[in-house]
Amino acid sequence: MRIDADWLKAEPLQTLLLLLEKNGEEARVNGGAVRNALMGMPVADVDVSSTLVPRDVMLRLKEAGHRAIPTGVEHGTVTAVIDGGSFEVTTLRQDIETDGRHARVLYGKDWEADARRRDLTINALYVDRHGEVFDPLDAMPDIERSVVRFIDDAETRIREDYLRILRFFRFFAWYGKFRPDADGLKACARLKDGLDTLSAERVWQELWKTLSAPDPSRAILWMRQTNVLSRILPESEKWGIENLSKLVESDANAGREPDAMLRLMSIIPPQNERVESLASRLRIPNKQRDRLRDWAEAVLPDAKLSKTEFARLLYRGKPNAVADRLKLAIATTPEPSLKKSYIEKLDMALSWQRPEIPVRGQDLLDHGMEPGPGIAQELAKLEEAWIESDFSLSREELLKLHEGRS
Repeated sequence: MRIDADWLKAEPLQTLLLLLEKNGEEARVNGGAVRNALMGMPVADVDVSSTLVPRDVMLRLKEAGHRAIPTGVEHGTVTAVIDGGSFEVTTLRQDIETDGRHARVLYGKDWEADARRRDLTINALYVDRHGEVFDPLDAMPDIERSVVRFIDDAETRIREDYLRILRFFRFFAWYGKFRPDADGLKACARLKDGLDTLSAERVWQELWKTLSAPDPSRAILWMRQTNVLSRILPESEKWGIENLSKLVESDANAGREPDAMLRLMSIIPPQNERVESLASRLRIPNKQRDRLRDWAEAVLPDAKLSKTEFARLLYRGKPNAVADRLKLAIATTPEPSLKKSYIEKLDMALSWQRPEIPVRGQDLLDHGMEPGPGIAQELAKLEEAWIESDFSLSREELLKLHEGRS
């Protein structure tokens, strides 16, 4: 089996592999890049495995005039920067001790041993600079059948690092077909309590990546079936997850890119208390947390609202949150006329540009008002009049209205 790809032929990578292979040493691209290339999917990051220990990797890079960054040198990883290309180079390893989160490793030169310390068979392939694929664990049948399967014993792999439960479902969402591996499912269900030992950041990152897959609905379904979903996302309990597949289909029909946050919204109730609990427990980044909060607080607009009334609603509310509500409603509403109304409102919300009231506090001061809280109160009254005029009253008309009340 060979890989013939432009990313593999690129000069920075070829330079790195040649450099690491000097004096009888070996180097190959590993993991994700090989998997994606073999499955016909885009390749982003390219990682390299080497028989050289980190100290020697750094020495060779520096002697050749390239940059070497000890990004994870304690774990055997060095980042090589060559002509603008950046690659993680990791020494071949095998685990000699694990505790469910961390591993103590021993460097070596055994490619099969390095492969066996990985989690899934589809991640245990390598390719050399000539494009020759090295498959020490006979993973190609799983690649060809899109099977996501743990290496050797599933329970053993999970006990080495409980994050592998979430990775199992994440990789199934991205690469799996049909039904998940039965042994893997059973092991994930049995060992789900181990998820409690993981950091909130690691859990959120895996959930986010899973929801970002082209269609994560089957993976989320199996997470629900094994009670893994309830373990990491109790807010989803007693709440249907069938809306997720409807949203995936709706977004695809509309030509929208996968939106992990919107997909999360589809499997949890729009309740402030649950959203706050979720955001706090998983330590969701502020921007994403705020989007969830706004969505929970927003109200789905009545389909009968006129454009004028809807414009007023957008001005008083948060258009992006209203748009999130509308996207979910479009996906889950079977009634054609209702769906049509929501689509029209979504188009308006997405193109909405908030108008600015043409009167400022200084204008009122210039017209004789005394400084103080009365300024804000008068501006609020004028703003209401301006909104009710469909934002049409000019500065002069608003000031005349003010003078009429003075």
